[in-house]
Amino acid sequence: MIEKGVVLPMFYLPPVEYFVKLNTYKPDILIEREEHLPKQTYRNRANVYTPDGVLTLVVPVIKGSKNHTKVKDVKISYDFEWQRLHWLSLQACYRRSAYFEYYEDEFAVFYEKKHPFLFDYNEQLLQFILKSIKLKVELKYTESYEAVYPSFEDCRSSINQKKETDFNQKPYFQVFDDRKGFLKNLSIIDLLFNQGPNSINYL
Repeated sequence: MIEKGVVLPMFYLPPVEYFVKLNTYKPDILIEREEHLPKQTYRNRANVYTPDGVLTLVVPVIKGSKNHTKVKDVKISYDFEWQRLHWLSLQACYRRSAYFEYYEDEFAVFYEKKHPFLFDYNEQLLQFILKSIKLKVELKYTESYEAVYPSFEDCRSSINQKKETDFNQKPYFQVFDDRKGFLKNLSIIDLLFNQGPNSINYL
């Protein structure tokens, strides 16, 4: 069966693999917004490259009652200053990269204003990144939860932080690759800050 499109979750600063799927399947892209929030996934975490290797940045969410919460209704927790922590981490990781300063001011805004809902926050970040890498994609959203999408590649659980990915990625320059070598499938911002306008050609 030839897959005509792709179903993707809404991730926080998604990994490079996510954007390869967007680029491959456009315009037939569906973003899942009716699922329940699975724990410990890229929906609220992203991997970046530090001098010591991979660092996972986690957006804390408000613990729901025992009822499962739809991902579009999940609220971000501000019990501690995670935005400040994330922004300081991003500066420490990418200040020396070729293009960080180019995107810095627009990017900083996402760590100053408080956004109530995780899905909306991730969506605004995604739109900013798509614009930055000049990837023209029209996002469509699910209207109800479907377990199966015939003729679509279902990436809702396959792009997963806990699973070793078979995503084959060619190396590009990374700030700390002299320490740990090339680390694959990090957050798209690793590619963006290191490759800038060339990111779209890489994808």
